[in-house]
Amino acid sequence: MKPSVLTRYRVMAYVTAVMLLVLSTCMVFKYGFGVGEDITFVVSQTHGVLYIVYLIFAFDLGQKARWSFGKLLWVLLSGTIPFVAFFVERTVRAEIEPLLERDDDEGYDQGAAAGYGALDGKADGSARVGSA
Repeated sequence: MKPSVLTRYRVMAYVTAVMLLVLSTCMVFKYGFGVGEDITFVVSQTHGVLYIVYLIFAFDLGQKARWSFGKLLWVLLSGTIPFVAFFVERTVRAEIEPLLERDDDEGYDQGAAAGYGALDGKADGSARVGSA
């Protein structure tokens, strides 16, 4: 697994968590004090789009880490509960970083393991995909 898979999940986990806190604050002002209806609409739409991106990245990480359905569901839903995404992100990072280090130590190349070789150049300048 590439480190970028974890990085993009972490970025979106924090962005989603912060946006959820902003949205919660906006909703308190909208329903508690009757102000900020327009900003609440904008923040809710923004959070919704960012949450979809978070779902995609979290699902991708879960598939590559081979999580169980329950764990994947918990990570996906953590973006809907204020403050929870911060804690879940921390536990996910602690779980995934050793896997990244192990893959790095073993020289594991996911593409090579799946049978995808690099471009093999020939003397005549042509190239073919595959391993020699």
